[in-house]
Amino acid sequence: MNWIEEQLSKAPFLRLDSEQTTRLLVTTLREEIEKVGFQRVVIGLSGGIDSALSLYLAVRAFGADRVIAVRMPYRTSSTNSLTDAQIAVEETGVESITIDITPQIDAYFNRFPEASPLRRGNKMARERMTILYDLSAEHRALVVGTSNRTEILLGYGTQFGDAASAVNPIGDLYKTQVRQLASYLGVPQSILDKPPSADLWSDQTDEGELGFRYIDVDILLYHLIDLGLSAQQVKQKGFDPSFVNHVVARIRQNQFKRVMPIILKVGSRTVGTDFRYLRDWGV
Repeated sequence: MNWIEEQLSKAPFLRLDSEQTTRLLVTTLREEIEKVGFQRVVIGLSGGIDSALSLYLAVRAFGADRVIAVRMPYRTSSTNSLTDAQIAVEETGVESITIDITPQIDAYFNRFPEASPLRRGNKMARERMTILYDLSAEHRALVVGTSNRTEILLGYGTQFGDAASAVNPIGDLYKTQVRQLASYLGVPQSILDKPPSADLWSDQTDEGELGFRYIDVDILLYHLIDLGLSAQQVKQKGFDPSFVNHVVARIRQNQFKRVMPIILKVGSRTVGTDFRYLRDWGV
């Protein structure tokens, strides 16, 4: 039994029907892109499992000739990440572009040498997304997202940075499910095996920064979100109270990242409140 199967054995309720899930995601990804008049997509490829899975799904949806993968390293980025991203590019056969973001990042932070790792990481994430959207315009290709459900619920991402996209095929998959589906689709073993990391600084890992393992928080999130249990109810099931309180607090305080910018209502037909259905624009 491999380590992915070991994790799923602890949480069988997270197990996907890989074939059916792939068919659903590939079909709806194609439909969502093509129904608005686009035929190509662009993806930021970090060398991590999330962006690799989005890439492999996109290739199944559109074919390699309609997918552009963009690598955007910073000077402290892991060379292994670049290598893993290149392996994924070669195995899928997609067009790839590499853009070093070091010059623009360093030029900005030369003015703010005291900036925290958080500020630097957010700036890098947003810089990468501006590049993707510029390339989107150049190639007439919509941006495909790479944030999973666990990250979205926890707010572990940068608003208008890595959290941005036109369509996100993996946003409803917990990290544990991302690993399962990535394995099923043949994502390179080197990507499957390495610890998840935003690669913002040397030796940074997601789980080290978050303070807990993905499998543990996925199990908790399943009980809170999918089963709709209260914090008190999951504590009664044996979950550590401090862990529950921490995760619930993160879900609540990061709600603003999960919604479009709030428009303060003045008129009778406000975008996002009253003006949001197909009938509103004559369809």
